[in-house]
Amino acid sequence: MMTDHSTSTARFARRRLVGSVAFTITGLVICFWVLVGKPETESSQQLEPRRPLVNVMIAVPAEHAIWVRTQGTVEPVTRVSLISQVSGKVETVSDAFLAGKFFKQGDALLQLEKADYDFAISRATAQEAAAAQRLAEERGRNLQAKREWRDLGSSDANDLFLREPQLYAAETALEAARADVAAAQLALARTTVKAPFDGRLEKKSVDVGQFVAPGAVLAQIYATDRVEVLLPISESQLALLDLPLFETSIDTYPDVTLTARFGGESWQWQGQITRVQASIDRDSRATFAIAEVNDPFSERVEGRPPLIPGLFVEAKIRGKPIQQSIELPATALRGDNTVLRLETGDRLERLPVELLRREQERVWVRGIAAGERIVLEQSSLLSSGTAVEVAEVLRSGR
Repeated sequence: MMTDHSTSTARFARRRLVGSVAFTITGLVICFWVLVGKPETESSQQLEPRRPLVNVMIAVPAEHAIWVRTQGTVEPVTRVSLISQVSGKVETVSDAFLAGKFFKQGDALLQLEKADYDFAISRATAQEAAAAQRLAEERGRNLQAKREWRDLGSSDANDLFLREPQLYAAETALEAARADVAAAQLALARTTVKAPFDGRLEKKSVDVGQFVAPGAVLAQIYATDRVEVLLPISESQLALLDLPLFETSIDTYPDVTLTARFGGESWQWQGQITRVQASIDRDSRATFAIAEVNDPFSERVEGRPPLIPGLFVEAKIRGKPIQQSIELPATALRGDNTVLRLETGDRLERLPVELLRREQERVWVRGIAAGERIVLEQSSLLSSGTAVEVAEVLRSGR
């Protein structure tokens, strides 16, 4: 029993010794890691912050013709009401007498009943024959009176004796009768209503069997040779255009490009400003320039629809050349009409400019010298005096 107890005591002592050694070694490892593995103290010297990256454009002043944008509605240059000059019942109409139909100058569009006018011609012709008979009789009496007066041996004859007034009345009566015949024939011709020009029927107001009186509107028609667009021009836009404001102010008028969407596609037509309205609009204070397009119904471009009256179009009018101007992205211009340029050391400086024209993505300015480096974007980090780094260099007009 004593031997077993001694053995147990020895084992316990060895375990404590091993535990103490393990604990000591672990402590030494931790102390070594703390002392050796401690990160180095950061340098108290701060690095210079990175400069903002900017894109710049080298200014090259040049001559620019700025396109002025506006819009309007297509209208025919010539639109008239077709009016009856005589009365009568509509007897027949042509196949072209339908809304939307085209016709040529001289085409018969509508025929009124002619019977009454045929009768009028017959009556007028009979009256002409009677007047001619009376004139012949008076000429015979005039000759007889002259012979009788000559036989009397006197040189001075009385006009009434020679039947001169009666002869003159017969001559004028014949002229009047002939005029009546011509008037009756003209009225008969007017029963056939003909097209005054090449055009299109926009709206008809009568049809077969309807009685019309003189002055009645038969149809609304317009010519297809030209169309026009009234384009409002603001005061600021007016300064950019060379418009015919005077009777003989310019020799060549500005070109116009009209754009419209039709059938889900965008189409273009070329036209020209030909005149300006006689007065300024009293409500909008805008000046209306009138652009004309020739042959709007021609098929010169395959698949392109005609430039139909009533179509809404957007217009670009070529402006007059502006000297020493620079075209920039709209992002380069600040709200106070200044730009940022790069000075020595790539530091920014604010430069005031003259704004000539602004569009959604582009601006045209004046007041920048050739070779200046202009910053193309806006940022809260960019202000006068800020040092920047150039990322990309472009040239104006590129």
